[in-house]
Amino acid sequence: MYIGSTDLRGLHHLVIEIVDNSIDEALAGWADTIVVTLHSDNSVSVLDNGRGIPTDMHPTARKSALEVVLTKLHAGGKFGGGGYKVSGGLHGVGLSVVNALSERLSVEVYRDGDVYSQTYARGVPDGPVAVTGKSDRRGTLVRFWADPQVFPEIDFSWDTVSTTLRGYAFLNKGITIMLIDERKPLTYTFHFEGGLEAFVKYLNANRNAVNARPMYVEREIDGNVVEIALQYQNSAFTEHVLAFANNVHTEEGGSHVTGFRSALTTTLNKYARKASILKEQDPNLTGEDVRDGLTAVISVKLREPQFEGQTKTKLGNSEVAGQVSTVLSDALMQYLEENPGDARRIIEQSLTAARARQAAAKARDMVQRKSLLESTTLPGKLVDCSESDPSHCEIFIVEGLSAGGTAKEARERRNQAILPLKGKILNVEKARADKILSSEEIKVLITALGTGFGETFNLDKLRYHRIVLMVDADVDGSHIRTLLLTFFWRHLRPAIDSGFLYLAQPPLYKLERGKQTEYAYSDEERDAKYKQMGGRPEVSRYKGLGEMSGEELWKTTMDPERRVLLRVSVDDALKADDIFDRLMGSDVEPRKRFIQTHAKSVRNLDV
Repeated sequence: MYIGSTDLRGLHHLVIEIVDNSIDEALAGWADTIVVTLHSDNSVSVLDNGRGIPTDMHPTARKSALEVVLTKLHAGGKFGGGGYKVSGGLHGVGLSVVNALSERLSVEVYRDGDVYSQTYARGVPDGPVAVTGKSDRRGTLVRFWADPQVFPEIDFSWDTVSTTLRGYAFLNKGITIMLIDERKPLTYTFHFEGGLEAFVKYLNANRNAVNARPMYVEREIDGNVVEIALQYQNSAFTEHVLAFANNVHTEEGGSHVTGFRSALTTTLNKYARKASILKEQDPNLTGEDVRDGLTAVISVKLREPQFEGQTKTKLGNSEVAGQVSTVLSDALMQYLEENPGDARRIIEQSLTAARARQAAAKARDMVQRKSLLESTTLPGKLVDCSESDPSHCEIFIVEGLSAGGTAKEARERRNQAILPLKGKILNVEKARADKILSSEEIKVLITALGTGFGETFNLDKLRYHRIVLMVDADVDGSHIRTLLLTFFWRHLRPAIDSGFLYLAQPPLYKLERGKQTEYAYSDEERDAKYKQMGGRPEVSRYKGLGEMSGEELWKTTMDPERRVLLRVSVDDALKADDIFDRLMGSDVEPRKRFIQTHAKSVRNLDV
C-alpha cells in the first residue's frame, strides 16, 4: 500500500524513502551531505550529516524515540508538522515501512558524541537501542537488506538509483549527494549550485535551445516556496514538463501544473500583443501552441502538502495554483521584456505550432470521418475480431502484408484482430501533429485503436486492451518496433502506463529431427535444445514471420497458452524520454556519440 508494488519500482522506492529523511534534514538546514552505498551483498546504506534521529525515551511509548520511529506508523518528525517546515516522504511512515519490508535493518545515530545502534529482523528489534561507541560526527546511518520473501528481485540498479539521486541534487541546490557502488566499484558525486536552471539545461543537453538562458525564478509566497525554470527547444515538438512537490515527482501533475499552464498561456499572449507580434485580428495562442518544444521543471515546497493517493502522483492543494500562476506571470513577463530576441523566437515557434495545430485538426477530422472498414485507399487492412469487450480483445500490429496474411490465418477469430502495416511508419520524434496525421499508416493505426489523437485522445475508447507489436526478428524488424514504440511513447503514452502495450516474441530457430520439432527463441536455447534432441537435428533460422505457416505462428507466438509476451513498462520516464530524444531525434551528433560509446559492448553476430 505504501510503496506502490513489490516489483523493481517498489524495491527502489525503499531507497527513496530513506533518502527523503536525509533530504528533510538538509531542507531544514542541518545537513549538506548524503552518501548512498550499494553494497556487494545487495544491501543499501544511507548516511547523512544531519542532527541524527532522536534517541531519548519517548514520553508515551516508554522506549527510545529511535525505536518508535522505526516501528510505528506516523511517528516521524514530519508527521503533523512537528519536526520539519517542509518534508517529503510517506507522511512519516517511510522508515518504519522500509524496516517492515526488510529482512534485516541496522541503524546508527551519531549524537552528542555517542554512537547509538540497533538492529532489526523483519521489523522486530533484536534488542533495545544501545550506546556502542564514541564519535565526533553527527547524523544517521541506515542500512537495510530488502526481504526476498516480499520482493521477487532484490538487485538494486545503479542507473535507477543514480537517476533518482541526480534529480534530488537538482531539486535541492547546494546539497552534495554521493553514490557509491561497491559491486563495480564506481562512485558519482552530484552537486548543482544552479538548481532547476541546471536541471533544464541537463534535460535539453542534446537539443537545440531557442532561448539559450533558461527563465528561472524562486520565490516564497504565503509560506510556500515556488521554483520554476523553463527553456524552449526546437529539436522535438513535444512538451516536457516535470513537476515536483516537496521533492516528490507528481507524475499526474496537480494544482501546481494547472497554475503553471494557465500563467504560461496568458503571459505569452499578453506579451505577443504588447510587442505587436500578434495583431488585433489574430486569435490567441492556445495552451497546446505555447507548450510546443517547452522544457520546464516546477518545484513547490509546502508546509502541508495534500497528495491524492498514498503514492503521491498528484498534488491537491488548491491554493498552490494561484501562487504558481502569480510567480510565473511576474517572472516570465520580466524575462520576455529583458530578452526581446528570445521572446520573439519563442512566440514565433508557438505561432508555427498554431498553424500546425490547425492543419492537424483538419487531418484529424478526416481520420474521424473516414471509416477504416469502408476505406479502399488505406494501405493497411484491419481484420477485426468478433468480441466487443475491449478487456477480452487483443490486436496484433504486424510488420508486412505477407506476415499479416499468415497472422490472419493463425489467429483466434473471437478475440484476436490483425493489423498489417506496410513498411516503416513515420518517425514521429521529428514531426509535428499535422505531418503525423498525413501518414496513411499512422491514420490506419489510430482509427483501428479507436482512441483518437491529440486533443481528442480518449483511452476509454481503446478497442483492445492488449496491443501486441509483432515484427520480424531482424534489424529491420527492430527498427519498425522502435518507430512504433516512439509513436506510442509520444502520442499514446496512457496506453503504455495502463499496461496495454506488449511485444511478441517469435522464435528465431526451428530444430527438426525426424518427427520431432522444437523452437528456440535465442542462440543459447538453440544450443541447449540441439544437445537435448541428440543426433544432428536440422536447424533453420527464420528470416521473417511470413516464412512461418499459420499453424507455426499460432503455436509459437500467438497461442495464449504457449506464447511469451513482453509487457512494455516505464521504470524511469526521464531516462526513457532522453533515450527516445537521443536515438530518434533530429540531432545526429548525440546519436553518433551513443553509437560510438556502446558499439564496443555489442557482440559480432553471425548472419
